[in-house]
Amino acid sequence: MDKSYYIRLRNQFTPEPVKLILILESPPISGKYFYDETGKPSEPLFSELMKFLKYNPADKKDGLSFFQKKGILLMDVTYKPVNHLKGKLRNDTILSDFDSLTADLRDHCSINSTRVILIKANICKLLEPKLLESGFPVINQGVVIPFPSTGQQKRFHAEIMKIIDPADL
Repeated sequence: MDKSYYIRLRNQFTPEPVKLILILESPPISGKYFYDETGKPSEPLFSELMKFLKYNPADKKDGLSFFQKKGILLMDVTYKPVNHLKGKLRNDTILSDFDSLTADLRDHCSINSTRVILIKANICKLLEPKLLESGFPVINQGVVIPFPSTGQQKRFHAEIMKIIDPADL
């Protein structure tokens, strides 16, 4: 899949206005993309974000519509799946699309009313200083939020709650 495929799926659920942008790594190599409404609500990221928002969707489309109504947009740094890559190659691939990410953020981010949260340890460490330096309202303040799978679900919820209360959305 190319970037336009993922953006087309995302655009169906882009809120207006965007209150919160969650930045993650990339679509997974499995093809289970967050904004694919034909997917299952049990997909790890989707499921945990719905739990965070205290919403029990009837199906994935219902959950994505709720996400949109809350003013939340999920972006990936790169639209090249990197979850199969390791170390420097993975980070270099992510950073190679930094300019594309900042352009995407400029299109969707109002500095006065949009907040940005980084999710996944490497994304937090790689991008928080660069995005803050570029003037984006990243609110992590050094809090590293793990990706909510492989036993990291409880930590995901604990860390994201340090940054934002879902009742504020």
